[in-house]
Amino acid sequence: MTTQLQVGLIGYGFAGRTFHAPVITSVPGMNLKTVVERRSEYSKERYPWVNVVKSVDELYADPDIDVVVVTTPSSDHVEFVRDALNAGKHVVVEKPFTATAAEADELIELAKEKNKVLSVFHNRRWDGDFLTIKEILQEGLLGNVMECEMHWDGFSPIVGDNWRDKAGPANGVFYDLGVHLMDQALSLFGTPKTILGDVQIQREGGQSHDYFDVTLGYESNLKVILKSSRFVKSHGPRYVIHGDKGSFIKYGIDPQEVALINGESPATTHHWGQEPQEMWGKLQTTIGKLNVDSVVETIPGAYQDYYQNIYDHIKGNAELEVKPEEARLNIRLIELALQSSKEGRILEVTP
Repeated sequence: MTTQLQVGLIGYGFAGRTFHAPVITSVPGMNLKTVVERRSEYSKERYPWVNVVKSVDELYADPDIDVVVVTTPSSDHVEFVRDALNAGKHVVVEKPFTATAAEADELIELAKEKNKVLSVFHNRRWDGDFLTIKEILQEGLLGNVMECEMHWDGFSPIVGDNWRDKAGPANGVFYDLGVHLMDQALSLFGTPKTILGDVQIQREGGQSHDYFDVTLGYESNLKVILKSSRFVKSHGPRYVIHGDKGSFIKYGIDPQEVALINGESPATTHHWGQEPQEMWGKLQTTIGKLNVDSVVETIPGAYQDYYQNIYDHIKGNAELEVKPEEARLNIRLIELALQSSKEGRILEVTP
């Protein structure tokens, strides 16, 4: 019989409501026991069994809680992660991990001291298009990759009232969306040798970064380009990868987010994460004497696999997929990209 882990969720805003609660509750080994909501009890509408508390201290004091999930605004991550670890809980924290690498180092050391699991919710490693690209590269279908360009664009020329658009540590599109692309790039290609950043506030009245164009340089002459703009009404490819054997081009975005926003769940939706054929990526390559020009069926995305891994790792049955040291490296590279942008020069990547 499966021994369940008891989960406490801090925050039931967009991230907690959309990405965490429905995914946690789709993993048989995890029970969403408690939600911290200071001014409402919205979580009980969908999860009537949960215990809603008004204070994080009530959550920390519950001896039955095994895992605390932090989904607060980025600027509060350090405080909540620190306090949860000190309370003797395993911790999952929404991305970005922290605002600075030094803060990440502090939390990593504390987790080791307390002998508790600490992981960052880099769910985009379980996007279908990323899983597909990972498989294409592992199979060597593009040969030696020379260039990879990743985009996360949108059209929102007017600054909103969202906390992510306000001034503050770890706010802005580079920390919010860029950290996902950075994590995917490092997962595919490892740590770069150099970094060149162009990070800007382009929208009138903007208080936080809303544009970035960052190039990671590798010793193999590989260039990985990460880009985002809020002024893209007509979308181009999301991924463009070129190697000495061929190219892969992929449009569109993983369907899991829209499904979650619409109230669906991996536990109840048939063919979860499956992408329609018209969105499959295009592969042009050479296999032996054959020139191949075809589409590649997208591997279904699976955000639930992130939390399944958390369960399996805590139970001692699997290696942790998203290690805090990896999330810390993402933050360090964001710091360097911001420095590069400010100084207008290429920087060597340092720990």
